[in-house]
Amino acid sequence: MFGRWVQPVWKQKFAAPYVHIVFGARQTGNSTLLKRLLPQADVWLDFSNPAVRSDYLRRPEQLIERCRALERGESPNVVVVDEAQNVPAIFDAVQHLYDSEPNRWRFVLCGSSARKLRVTGANLLPGRSFIHHLYPLVVAERPFAKHAAKDCPAASPLPLPMPSGVEDPPFPAAHLMERLIFGELPGIATAPPEHRPDLLRAYCSVYLEEELRREALIKDWAAFARFLQLAAIESGQMLNYAKIAKDAGVTVPTVKNYYQLLEDMFMGFRVTAFSGSPRKSLLSTARFYFFDVGVRHAAAELPLEPATVLANPGPVLEQWVGIELWKRLKYLGSGKLYYLRTKAGAEVDFIIERQGTLIPIEVKWTDNPSRSDIRHLLTFLREHPKRAERGFLICRCNAPLQLDDKVTALPWFCL
Repeated sequence: MFGRWVQPVWKQKFAAPYVHIVFGARQTGNSTLLKRLLPQADVWLDFSNPAVRSDYLRRPEQLIERCRALERGESPNVVVVDEAQNVPAIFDAVQHLYDSEPNRWRFVLCGSSARKLRVTGANLLPGRSFIHHLYPLVVAERPFAKHAAKDCPAASPLPLPMPSGVEDPPFPAAHLMERLIFGELPGIATAPPEHRPDLLRAYCSVYLEEELRREALIKDWAAFARFLQLAAIESGQMLNYAKIAKDAGVTVPTVKNYYQLLEDMFMGFRVTAFSGSPRKSLLSTARFYFFDVGVRHAAAELPLEPATVLANPGPVLEQWVGIELWKRLKYLGSGKLYYLRTKAGAEVDFIIERQGTLIPIEVKWTDNPSRSDIRHLLTFLREHPKRAERGFLICRCNAPLQLDDKVTALPWFCL
């Protein structure tokens, strides 16, 4: 079994006497990790199974009956509900049980979409629950084929803390091109290379259609399919609702609803524009990123091959770095991710705001970085001397390079 960064954290947190709600997009490994952490669960319900789902949709109270029939032991009975969003009333049943005897059971509810829960007003057990998220693989879980974390000097500063080692062996090593083509979903990373294109295409067509039709969230599937392709093509760019709406043949409110749907299904995220700059000519429109570059390519209906990346490698690498930073910030539980762009075109790809400090980051495809690549970083550092002490250039160099007293070029695998 391969190790996940959050495994030891979840193992400790699951012991706390609360209801635990785990969210994550399909194929990020939620069910696999829960089975590893909770192998002796007394009850395991999988609502992706149509028969089980239908049974509990008719009578959600049978969870109460089943749990009360469990024998009391020295330790709490463990109850896991997978794809819990498919039966929103199950949250009420869990609350009833937890409130009656909070130390008798440990509930872990897993879901791949928050949309149905929000629309139906499902009870997310405020004051009783911990919320956890699982994302595609981070660099620490899948080493570079030629390097490992030890190749990045410990004395070198990093934009975010390097995660500690995982308990189990890491996922198979991968070169940068492999990551930029196929992304970081665990099931794709472990699949034979010849099967990955078909698996990613199936993910976008079969999974999305199944999920959306099941929840009756989309009335016009053809319109959503057009939107999905356009949104994927525009991933990493500033949101332009009017353009997408015109090209997809739908209204602007519909496009906004579609983007929110992708976020609710944990398939994308927004990076807002940084507003704390003395410059008055800043753009303020958010950018939208798919949660995985492999899924983005498949959704955009692009060939899953090196030519797709090499046609314009800089933006693809920028998206991959942005996704890595976003995942890491989410796991760390603090900090925000921004970007900066002026009307004149000056740009800082990403700005991390964490613990009162600002960390500007540029991303370049180059393997031979120079001072010309960091001019916008230096400008940002001069404008924010009290909050921004250093910046980083993420690129394809082979080792960390000090380009300026305050700017370090880092290889992508040292991120």
